[in-house]
Amino acid sequence: MNNHKGEFGVELPQEFADRLGLAFDDILLLSRALTHRSYLNEHPEAIEDNERLEFLGDAVLDYVVGVWLYNRFPEMAEGELTRLRAALVKTDQLAHFGREIQLGRALRLGRGEEENGGRKRRAMLCGAYEALVGAISLDKGIPSVVTFIAKQLEVAVEDILRSQRDKDPKSLLQEVVQSGGHPAPNYVVVGESGPDHAKIFEVEVIGKGEIMGRGTGTSKHEASMTAAQDALDKLNLI
Repeated sequence: MNNHKGEFGVELPQEFADRLGLAFDDILLLSRALTHRSYLNEHPEAIEDNERLEFLGDAVLDYVVGVWLYNRFPEMAEGELTRLRAALVKTDQLAHFGREIQLGRALRLGRGEEENGGRKRRAMLCGAYEALVGAISLDKGIPSVVTFIAKQLEVAVEDILRSQRDKDPKSLLQEVVQSGGHPAPNYVVVGESGPDHAKIFEVEVIGKGEIMGRGTGTSKHEASMTAAQDALDKLNLI
């Protein structure tokens, strides 16, 4: 193992910052953003996990993405802007942003999370990305957050508009099913897994007398949305 790497070969905070061109004045703030609570359970010398920064980053992203969209699309109506912002800050999209910057390489996780693939888990990457944004906002301010995420937003928003992913998949699926004279689709929870603090739900969407799609998520709502999207993908509509 490289002596400059942490446990499991994890990228150290300064290495992560250097790779992304982030100039942190307080490197401990970045370290906190990269620390999952499972790490604290096994390393009492670590002071704090990233959950408070995740809370902050969630609010910062709502604001920054809202301002960015407002300026990027000066003629777009409020309802469309709201849908686009929701698509850009949802779990799947933020996890994708995290994968793009290889955020998983730098996360500090407990051994159990490490062995269970936590470094690649969608919810983990989403939360860590929010925490990273929160840390940047505290260390450098909102303009630095905009600089950090603007390029990712530009690519993502074009893809979202092209694929119509800003539209609610459950509403779209309901329109499709009912246009054929069938009742609205029904969503059924068919499985639950994981500990109470990190449950994963599995949902099936039933319409036209058959299982149209399946999905998983960290909430029943998220799982049902994923199931609806799966059904739309199979129908080749989105």
